[in-house]
Amino acid sequence: MDKRTDTPPDRYRLDGRIAVVTGAAGGIGAAIVERLAGLGARVALLDLPSAAGALDKALPGLPTPGMAGVCDIADPASVAAAADAVQARLGACDILVNNAGVLGPHASLQGLGLDAWDRLMNINLRGAFLCTQAFGAHLLAKGRGSIVNIGSIAADKPNASPAYSVSKAGVLALTRHTAVEWGPRGVRTNAVSPGFIRTPLSAVHYANDEVLQWRTSLVPVRRLGSTHDIADAVAYLASDAAGFVNGQDLIVDGGFLETPLMHAQPKADQYGGHAH
Repeated sequence: MDKRTDTPPDRYRLDGRIAVVTGAAGGIGAAIVERLAGLGARVALLDLPSAAGALDKALPGLPTPGMAGVCDIADPASVAAAADAVQARLGACDILVNNAGVLGPHASLQGLGLDAWDRLMNINLRGAFLCTQAFGAHLLAKGRGSIVNIGSIAADKPNASPAYSVSKAGVLALTRHTAVEWGPRGVRTNAVSPGFIRTPLSAVHYANDEVLQWRTSLVPVRRLGSTHDIADAVAYLASDAAGFVNGQDLIVDGGFLETPLMHAQPKADQYGGHAH
């Protein structure tokens, strides 16, 4: 029998670990940074040059020493420079959170321009790949560590942005491949797939109150997700508490993906007669 000398709460702590979060200035990214630092990690906040001011402003409020850095995740040279900067200022990475991404325009397959397609693939998929290579080298050199990729429920169910759905499906495939190839070398890789989460990036979807109420009614827990819901899932997967979790996609959507058949029933029969 596996005997543990550490107490369960200690296995969630990240004291002494170096965490890298891309897209750190965004709503989900900022929440992830806050959560990991709160658990004791020293966090490198990476984002585009346009977000440098927001990163510098956030850094002093963290409970642990960290750093803010510029990184264009679609540019190999920028990613390599960021990896070197993190190692020089904080030390080799222990936790990588591939969070940076963009939603892209709503369009039909026939109407989607190649430039829009390429932009989504370059940022959402190529960016995750480049960061996995560059920062993964730190983890592999240590023989331990955790990668958490931010996917999306759109990877499993098509939505109005085909390029976004396909790019996030690629992220989940990258997650599984990295988990299998690098698992024997001490590196775990998992994904967190958010459902309906209220962030500055998704605010456009909820500006209309009718849309807000409609989407809320589709979620069994009867609320939209918060950025902290995603941050908590990321923190779990990054920690030793998830030490036997590898190659998984943790869907954080309040049960939304399980509802299609329920919503195809007469209103009076939905949710056992408790639809509201």
